[in-house]
Amino acid sequence: MTIIHIRGMKCQHCAGATQKALEALGATEVQVDIAKGEARFEGSLDPHAVRLAIAAQGFEVVD
Repeated sequence: MTIIHIRGMKCQHCAGATQKALEALGATEVQVDIAKGEARFEGSLDPHAVRLAIAAQGFEVVD
């Protein structure tokens, strides 16, 4: 399972947008936790593509 930390999510709509963006890249079993500011998923995704997809939703992947 991959865990990424995301800055800027504030509501369930944000979580849904993040989940859909990751699923569009091929991620499975996506779980988004707004309180922790993170997303967990299965699948081997290109880290750069993940950052771009999250940025397109208006959020930022942080290390």
